[in-house]
This record gives sequence, structure tokens and C-alpha cells, in this order.
Amino acid sequence: MTSIATWNVNSIKARLPNVLDWLKSAKPDVVLLQELKCIDDNFPRLEIEELGYNVATHGQKTYNGVAILSKTPLGDVMVGLPGDKKDEQARYVEATIGDLRVASIYLPNGNPIKTEKFDYKLAWMERLIKHAEGLLASEQPVVLGGDYNVIPQDEDVYSPAAFAGDALAQPESRSRFRTLLNLGFTDALRALHREPHLYTFWDYQGGGWQNDHGLRIDHFLLSPQAADRLEACEVDREPRGKAKASDHTPVVCRLRDVVGRDPG
Repeated sequence: MTSIATWNVNSIKARLPNVLDWLKSAKPDVVLLQELKCIDDNFPRLEIEELGYNVATHGQKTYNGVAILSKTPLGDVMVGLPGDKKDEQARYVEATIGDLRVASIYLPNGNPIKTEKFDYKLAWMERLIKHAEGLLASEQPVVLGGDYNVIPQDEDVYSPAAFAGDALAQPESRSRFRTLLNLGFTDALRALHREPHLYTFWDYQGGGWQNDHGLRIDHFLLSPQAADRLEACEVDREPRGKAKASDHTPVVCRLRDVVGRDPG
């Protein structure tokens, strides 16, 4: 079994003790991190490597930043989402781990709507769709995990009315997320859990955590070859309740390993 976690840490420097504690206790095989808020040289590589992880980062000063941590070697690392050579925001990193092609995604927030920020979000999603089509064509097991900054449906937010004007819940954002699903990807958490009010993010403001006023915006999308191996997918709420917590909490997906056939 391979366990893959995704977690927007909202500054790896500020959350490092919490991240290290969680890695030691949860022991995931692969971890997809978002919103590192540091350049590659400032990523706490030594502390992470001491826990047995190989590391690939795509960092940026103060904003954004994504990483992949893996207990097994990372191959064919690709940084940046194809499709716009002028895009300097560090939001995508992809690598091969065993027989899996895995990506850590930090999709643009897009607020406020009716601005260039929302246009950038939609254009970024179009690039992701095009790239995802190519990944599917490879027929490799693909795992696209991360902070998508999309609330897929009203059941994924504590108050749909409160987010009616938010970029995360706009029809244009949701339709592009559905396009990814319609290509053949599976929303891992929803494949196994139909109950509403499964959240991955709680705002620091207004007692979001205390009142369970959450959103589900951190997702695993699995290609058919990966979805066939899906064993479990859970939200680990425990880190969100800690002191100095990120406003996101980890989501953990477990895939069955391929067992090699006995020759002869």
C-alpha cells in the first residue's frame, strides 16, 4: 500500500514543527505540499531528508511554492505547469514515483472575481486540463493532488450563500473542475465518502475551526489506472487543531501496490 498525503502548509517555515511531528506520526510514503512561501534554497531540506524523504521543490519568495516528498526516489521531475512560458508563479511540480506519475498543485485563488486574478485562475485551469489530457494519454497511473481552490459543490462548504460571490465557488471554476473529472479523473474522497460537510480548510477568522465553518478545496484526482487501486481516502483533522496550525489540514489517499506476477 502506498499512502499519499496532500497538505497546504501555509508557510513551511512557520509550520515546520507541526509538519515534522505529523510526518513522524502519520508516516506517509509521499507528501504533496503547497504554499511553501520560500525559495528552494530556504526549504528545510535537511530536516525533511532526515526523516527518510527525497525532496523536489518549486519555490518562490513570500508566495506560492510546491513540493513533493517521497520515501522512494523521484524521477523525471518537472517544475511549472506547461502552456505559458511567462508564468513565473510556483504552483506546480510533477515527478515519477515507482509506477505513479504524481503532481503537487496549488491552483490560483482567483479573488476578487471580475479582475485579472480570476482570469488568471481560469486560464491556469485550462492549462491544467490540457496537460491532464496528455497525462491520461500516457495510460500511466496519475495522481493530481493539492489545493485546487475550488469548492466543487454546495455540499462542500458550510454556507453556500456566504461564498456565492467567491472565486472558489463560481460556475466557471466549478465547470473546469468538472471538465477534469469528465476527462476520466476520479475525485478520490468523494468516490469513497458521500456525506456532506467533509472539510479540508477552516479560515482563521470568525472562529472557522471552532464552529466547523469549513470548505473542501484540497483534492486528489486519480486517473483510471490509479483509481482502480484506490483503497482509502480520509481527511486528517488533527493537525488543524494544533497551536500555530495551517488553515488547511492533510488529506491522505491510499493506493494498492501492483503485485508483480510470478514468472512461469
